[in-house]
Amino acid sequence: MAIIRTGHRYIDIESGKVIDSWFPQSNSNQNRSCLAEKVGLIRGEFFEITIKSVEEKPLSTEEIYLRLHLISERTVKPNEINLDGIFNLLPNVAWTSAGPVFPHKVDALRSLVAREYHHLTVPSIDKFPRMTDYVIPSGVRIADADRVRLGAHLAAGTTVMHEGFINFNAGTLGESMVEGRITPGVIVGKNSDIGAGASIMGTLSGGGKQKNSIGERSLLGANAGIGISLGDECIVEAGLYVTAGTKVKTPEGDVVAARELSGKSGLLFRRNSQTGAVEVIPTDSSRWGGLNTALHNND
Repeated sequence: MAIIRTGHRYIDIESGKVIDSWFPQSNSNQNRSCLAEKVGLIRGEFFEITIKSVEEKPLSTEEIYLRLHLISERTVKPNEINLDGIFNLLPNVAWTSAGPVFPHKVDALRSLVAREYHHLTVPSIDKFPRMTDYVIPSGVRIADADRVRLGAHLAAGTTVMHEGFINFNAGTLGESMVEGRITPGVIVGKNSDIGAGASIMGTLSGGGKQKNSIGERSLLGANAGIGISLGDECIVEAGLYVTAGTKVKTPEGDVVAARELSGKSGLLFRRNSQTGAVEVIPTDSSRWGGLNTALHNND
């Protein structure tokens, strides 16, 4: 089914190149304004765009922005939409307190907005803006908005603490605590907890094709990490990084590569404190207690 949206884009006046695009959820002509536009470095205009199929490869900056919006609006889930060529279609942008401009225009912008008694700050130079400047999903808490990119998928009941980070084409599918890093291609199931400093290998790691995930009611401990998927009711103890090739001792005494356990439920991965060997034993979410339901009632 085709998707038709009305958007507003900023264009660099000198080059005529598109800087960014915003698609209000009302799907109407909603204007934006900023000092960079007032002083003549960029201009804004309304436009309409059609995506015939989210499975087709995107062809423009505007189309990539719409696809990122669709993920953050929860219209589609991560990995359900084609983002091929995203890094070639998104320009590097200086995201400033006076509006978005190309990085080589920052000095000119600083001089021009000084007349407006504006002290220019540049929080980021990147291809991706903050999600919250474009989409505000309902029922979530985000302690530091700089750490959630446009294209992140945050289900209602998600809490992202100060050290939590969610990249584009990644996110949560239900109530979750995020204090670690959720990288592209990774999805986290309902009632799971990504501990402080923890990380999950995504599609930008290694060959870029492995799509790892975490199931429901699972815990990735503080400063832990995985290069495999976890099923439901799983735990990785704090500080343990389990890659696909990690040798793991099973309860039966066998030693297998962790990839053979990828996606299986009811497993606790831990390191034996005496031998240093990585072990796996049966477990369930009662071992770590689960999420605090009051904390994730975010409306």
